Amino acid sequence: MVYTVTLNPALDYVMKVGSLRYDDINRSDSEEIYYGGKGINVSVILTRLGVENKALGFVAGFTGEKLDKMLKNDGIDCDFNYLKKGYTRINVKIKAQTEIDVNAQGPDIDDDDISKLLNKLDAIKENDFLVLAGSIPGTLPNDIYERILSKLEGRGINFVVDATGDLLKNVLKFKPFLIKPNHHELGDLFGVELNSEEDIVFYAKQLQDMGARNVLVSRAKDGATLIDENSRVTTFPNVEGKVVNSVGCGDSMVGGFIAGYLEKGNYAHALKLGAACGNATAFSEGLAGAQEIKSVFDIM
Repeated sequence: MVYTVTLNPALDYVMKVGSLRYDDINRSDSEEIYYGGKGINVSVILTRLGVENKALGFVAGFTGEKLDKMLKNDGIDCDFNYLKKGYTRINVKIKAQTEIDVNAQGPDIDDDDISKLLNKLDAIKENDFLVLAGSIPGTLPNDIYERILSKLEGRGINFVVDATGDLLKNVLKFKPFLIKPNHHELGDLFGVELNSEEDIVFYAKQLQDMGARNVLVSRAKDGATLIDENSRVTTFPNVEGKVVNSVGCGDSMVGGFIAGYLEKGNYAHALKLGAACGNATAFSEGLAGAQEIKSVFDIM
């Protein structure tokens, strides 16, 4: 069983505008609403690949109800904690001759809300996977990921963390099964610029020395590189295709990697499926479907 945690999910309101003006009213050509949040994206990919999972986290207000309903309508198993006040955030994405993103802050989360989530996590069993993904809202303590992993430490749970900066670095002591920085985030952790695969491998191994078992580095146009716990380095390049979307590619890779590992217990297969999911989402308007993933996997 896989559990994902999204502490600050969102509805993404995407507006397409032919030409954005700053001296008059803009009128959109089309609008779409998508659910968003890194852990939620992982759950969506896992569900589309037939992997049992449950999405956890916080939602609030009528926007939270809408997000919950949209996910359940798509067959995503959710068990969100509803907050007493506030609203799940709406992020506005304007796509014109340039792209403008305005991300909202999200609702207040108090100590009682945190305790209820921590208690719910007690249901996670040995050999299950727990995915902590994304940034945390400003109303949560900076050590919330550490508090979650500290509560579950020693139970044989496979921790997967997709976060940045100190949020990632501070959980390495809990020996996560997998972490997934992109190449820029990996460089930022050490204050360096990574210019080659050798650089990526060198600094990924530094994270292993700090506790991570497997380090998966997404590399944009250069594909993905895995440094696994057996010290093997495996790289999959991207496949040829028209990129129409960059949102959720890394989350898709995490979902595919977990699904691939659960299927065969083999890191090379896990990486291939993860890379296929990331590529397929890049070629899709939203998160990739099972058929799109299979089509990419078959040509990799």
